[in-house]
Amino acid sequence: MQQFAALYDAIDESTATNHKVAALVAYFREAPPADAAWAAAFLLGRRPKRLVKAPHLRSWAATAAGVPDWLFEECYAQAGDLAETMALLVPHGHTLNDESFTWWVETQLLPLAQCEPDEQHQRLLTAWSTLGGSARFVFNKLLTGAFRVGVSDGLVVRALAQMSGVPAETIAHRLMGEWEPTAAWYTQLIGTETTDADWSRPYPFFLAHPLEGPAESLGDVHDWQVEWKWDGIRCQLVRRRGRTFLWSRGEELLAGRFPEVEASAEWLPDGTVLDGELLAWRDEQPLPFAELQKRINRRTVGKKLLADVPCHLLVYDCLEAQGTDVRALPMTDRRQQAEQVVRALPGGARIGLSPVIAADTWEAVSAARLEARRAQAEGLMLKRVTSAYGVGRKMGEWYKWKVNPLTVDAVLVYAQAGHGRRAGLYTDYTFAIWDGDTLVPFAKAYSGLTDAEIRQVDRFIRANTIEKFGPVRTVKAELVFELAFEGIQRSPRHKSGIAVRFSRIARWRQDKPSQEADTLATVKALLDA
Repeated sequence: MQQFAALYDAIDESTATNHKVAALVAYFREAPPADAAWAAAFLLGRRPKRLVKAPHLRSWAATAAGVPDWLFEECYAQAGDLAETMALLVPHGHTLNDESFTWWVETQLLPLAQCEPDEQHQRLLTAWSTLGGSARFVFNKLLTGAFRVGVSDGLVVRALAQMSGVPAETIAHRLMGEWEPTAAWYTQLIGTETTDADWSRPYPFFLAHPLEGPAESLGDVHDWQVEWKWDGIRCQLVRRRGRTFLWSRGEELLAGRFPEVEASAEWLPDGTVLDGELLAWRDEQPLPFAELQKRINRRTVGKKLLADVPCHLLVYDCLEAQGTDVRALPMTDRRQQAEQVVRALPGGARIGLSPVIAADTWEAVSAARLEARRAQAEGLMLKRVTSAYGVGRKMGEWYKWKVNPLTVDAVLVYAQAGHGRRAGLYTDYTFAIWDGDTLVPFAKAYSGLTDAEIRQVDRFIRANTIEKFGPVRTVKAELVFELAFEGIQRSPRHKSGIAVRFSRIARWRQDKPSQEADTLATVKALLDA
């Protein structure tokens, strides 16, 4: 445990990429395979969910620290992180435990989920008393499900490749899909011998950069393939050894959730892997994302839901054909492979081709982008026709050119203190719009202001709080902000009857009094449009 905590400190204390990679390489080189497996899992974001209820943690930590609950809560509000608050306040014993990281994870941490509260309490008191410093902080971060450290998946892959001598592309591929962090798995991960032990595994997804400059800066328009940027679930469809595996970009196996797509995939030849977008689909066109949401978390799908929200996979790319990895081929060649296998499917198949948008000028491309919302798309994808299918993001190859967001001027009505770096500042805001003479809560937003603006808004909130509801403050309805968001839909669960997607603050409208904020009628007009 101490060894992993030291790695955490080394990563957390440095902003230099090379220093972080060196610390990772040193750890993976020295750690036992079982410890290295768990470390890789947690560093790659496969952390456990919160294992103990937060109210229990706060109460037990306050008691162990010998402080009243109110004082613990004040400390928590200032620290902004429950794991750090517990690590600082709870005293440790004189004898520190030096068991392995695997021992702590498998015998002390994960079993907590199956324990009754009284046993959880006793186990935690023992753990807190025998862990000190960074080790106890890291244990608490894993315990609360909030473990994060400043290292990307790409740096972990780079370190594993550097340590093992296995190409980074191979490491990235082996990390895809489902796996258990065991010593045997880790040994296979860094092994130099080629293996096909997990033939259901997808490839790492290739991602696009946002287009920040004018499209014309990309050069000749004919050097680019233009497609719709669909608003669905990015997926890879893997057809190998007579079986079908549908993987989301989040590396979740969607087995059984989209049976109509899996049934169509049975017509694909073995050794086929397709990259595409899963959409709710009817009458040869996509349905709003809100319809797809009805199916996303359903493990089993009944006949009624299948009929009400049919789904379809629109294919962008072919990554494997006839069992051969074709990702290194140019985009145009892979597109031809995709067209060949998809067009061979029988009529009525729930797999189709994402259309290529014909455009001979950048003006025509810009005109197509303006039609994106009408096509139920988020914008355009621009892919260099000579591009290979890489890993992660690679500048200059693929770009996403999204439509401009929808905007609404809304009034700040509620605020709550942030966490982590924003602890002690009011940074979590709720905004409202006018419905007649009443302000109706409309959306929440947490980002978009500069640090200086956050401090200024924080001072306003402290000086103009009307009511307190636990951590939430009701403030005078005076500040107006322009909110930007990507999508809008009707929602009976919200008081306004409207829900928006990806809301954030576009700017602070200091030129506008609260009476001039937008109305519910205005927002509904956006929805109708």
